[in-house]
Amino acid sequence: MDARNARLFLKSLVEDGVEELYLPPRKAAPPAPVAASAPAAASKPSAAVSACANDKFSVLRPEVMKCMQCPDLVANRRNIVFGTGSPDAELVFVGEAPGRDEDEQGEPFVGAAGQLLTKIIEAMHFKRDQVYICNVLKCRPPGNRPPKPQEVLNCRPFLKRQLELLKPKIIVALGNFAAQSLLETDEGISRLRGRFLEYEGIKVMCTYHPAYLLRSPGEKGKVWSDMKLVMAELEAMRS
Repeated sequence: MDARNARLFLKSLVEDGVEELYLPPRKAAPPAPVAASAPAAASKPSAAVSACANDKFSVLRPEVMKCMQCPDLVANRRNIVFGTGSPDAELVFVGEAPGRDEDEQGEPFVGAAGQLLTKIIEAMHFKRDQVYICNVLKCRPPGNRPPKPQEVLNCRPFLKRQLELLKPKIIVALGNFAAQSLLETDEGISRLRGRFLEYEGIKVMCTYHPAYLLRSPGEKGKVWSDMKLVMAELEAMRS
């Protein structure tokens, strides 16, 4: 395909609504002499190895995916829910634990509460894949019961390392449990929300969980007030 036809092809994709096509810059291609001089065994790395090398979570994710520390969770889970979104996100949302839909699909916040969270994210002028979303626990507690203290302790190092690798500018703790677990406090979400706190040098905004908003829609205004503080702080950090 020549350059003109390539341009026409790409234009047609845009008109059809395709937004996720990635075209690597030409300068990123490795120079031929280097490839030619490399040993044969090293000159053709597998696609899996190449992808892994560019993945911030290439070491952490396999550890999480094979975790067997919590017998009750291991016996009842269908999928481990690691997290989703941009590894370069400046904004991270942390929830409590996967629910039924998340356990089935292996992705956080995909049920009704997740749909509301997506709307909140979009109202903040982000796309869902521009932020990062994860939970305190990576496995669904049976019957969606609250996580047990030992389960939190077992999973805390995973969350800590996730956040260390992400290096976000701001963390949004969704709900009472996420806020208390992240900040190691007994204070309730009503007292924690509306102001910036700190985790490992990162600013934290605590707010109500989307599932709570589904039950109490009158509280949506408070969450939006919290998110406006987050947007203003992000803007100040960028300037």
